[in-house]
Amino acid sequence: MSNAATAKAAPAPFKLSTEAKFIIATAVLASLLEIIDTSIVNVAIPTMMGNLGATQEDISWVVIGYIIANAIVLPASAWLAGQFGRRNYYITCIMIFTATSVACGLAPNLTTLVIFRILQGLAGGALLPTSQALIQEQFPQEHAGTGSAIYGMSVMIGPTIGPTLGGYLTDHFGWRMIFNINLPLGLFAAFMAYLYVTELSGASLKSIRADKAARAQAEKVRALSNQDAAVAAAAPPKPKTPPIDAIGLALLCVGIGCLQYVLERGEADGWFEDRGILITAVLAGLALPTFVWWELKTAFPIVEVRLFRIAVVRSGTILMSMLGFMLYGLMFILPIMVTTFLHYDATQTGMMFIPGALITAFCMPMAGKLLQKVDARILILWGVTMITIMFTMFTRFSSQTGTDGYFWALIVRGLAMAFLFVPINAVVLGAFRGKELGQVAGLMNLLRQTGGSIGIALINTLLDRNSKQNKLDLINHVTPFDLGVRANMPPGTDLRHLSESAIRALDHRVDAQAFMLSFNQLCWIILFVFLCSIIPLVTLKPQKGLSAPADAH
Repeated sequence: MSNAATAKAAPAPFKLSTEAKFIIATAVLASLLEIIDTSIVNVAIPTMMGNLGATQEDISWVVIGYIIANAIVLPASAWLAGQFGRRNYYITCIMIFTATSVACGLAPNLTTLVIFRILQGLAGGALLPTSQALIQEQFPQEHAGTGSAIYGMSVMIGPTIGPTLGGYLTDHFGWRMIFNINLPLGLFAAFMAYLYVTELSGASLKSIRADKAARAQAEKVRALSNQDAAVAAAAPPKPKTPPIDAIGLALLCVGIGCLQYVLERGEADGWFEDRGILITAVLAGLALPTFVWWELKTAFPIVEVRLFRIAVVRSGTILMSMLGFMLYGLMFILPIMVTTFLHYDATQTGMMFIPGALITAFCMPMAGKLLQKVDARILILWGVTMITIMFTMFTRFSSQTGTDGYFWALIVRGLAMAFLFVPINAVVLGAFRGKELGQVAGLMNLLRQTGGSIGIALINTLLDRNSKQNKLDLINHVTPFDLGVRANMPPGTDLRHLSESAIRALDHRVDAQAFMLSFNQLCWIILFVFLCSIIPLVTLKPQKGLSAPADAH
């Protein structure tokens, strides 16, 4: 009797509806299109330079313009969806992204290509947070980890596929194909979004159609009633569309755009020695605090910065920014390492990251299920521990380290990422529904990208400076009396009378060793910054049934 009662009391297992599965598939495809396009261009840059007759500095705007436009739209995507309707906004952005991709592939010159890349970035910036919100809405709070795992697989696998796919398409079909391939995929994603994406969170097409039919029938009945006029007169007026926060929008564009420009161009232009970098840094420093102040006082803000009053949002976004710092910083320096010491081309470099990415994809559903039984902070701590082990392995690398060393370090990274990305997103996003979910998703994606940009800028700057300093330190030991130098030269070599080719070979070895020392040093720096994530981890307290603050508007 008691067993039967217990069986009846047990909750039914959660099962996705058919519409929900199609919504998730659409959101994953749209996410992959945007994420892959962020990295697919990098390997084609040399080919594009030759084809378009552009310099390295000029062609860099193909990447920089996309990233800046992306960052501007990310935090404003939820507000834009509210202005135009999420469904219309999502479909329109997919179509614009697809159309501008084809325009990039047909671009006759660099100027046209950069303009369409910026437009592509503006459209693509809406796809990530909106897709993440769509996926998260299909799962109840207790299964939020599963939604985060599904979205996480596209976020983690996309940057891995991008360089590999870009290298293959460029080598076999030309650089224009890396843009034109988006046409069939984008049209399919837009068609699926048209069929299945709705305005109502988690509602099915069937229920929406039934609701529309019921309301239409009710309207007919009321039309036959003599009291219809009285009811209409007594009904409250329809709320007006919230006014556009033009000041907030302008401050957001200036602040985020200038910040991203400084981070992307700082090292190449000499940082604050360059007037352009100095001016944009000052503009960013003035615009961003003013933007926060304005959004707190306005009744209809573009970005709901009041959400940062909630502890789980503060801790989660800080954790996500540190994760972006570590992930993007490492992804920046590792390809340089394998190109320098293993002599890999772009395709081989991309293939090197695939096993670790597959491990991450395999572990993400596991992490989502564990969240139902294990405290999210324990899973995150496991991920932090694995990242620490990975960086400890990297700090022991030398110029003689072979493929196996990189392979196993990246496998450890793959084991870590699932237990970082999934719990952080599940804890933060699982606490929200409705428009607040879209706002928080935009903030999470923005902080991850901003943290990544800071990581790349810092690593790029320190790599150059540390390599120069390390070379100066090593040169002091390159003398005929140093045993290490003698050991690395052919037997019988007279170090006092070296040929020009021998001097070049020796200089090359010094450069390589200086670079390796810089890599070891930078790994310690990245690890130290990332370990600071333990501070917000302590304050990351999963909350059930959390809603947005009452004064959100």
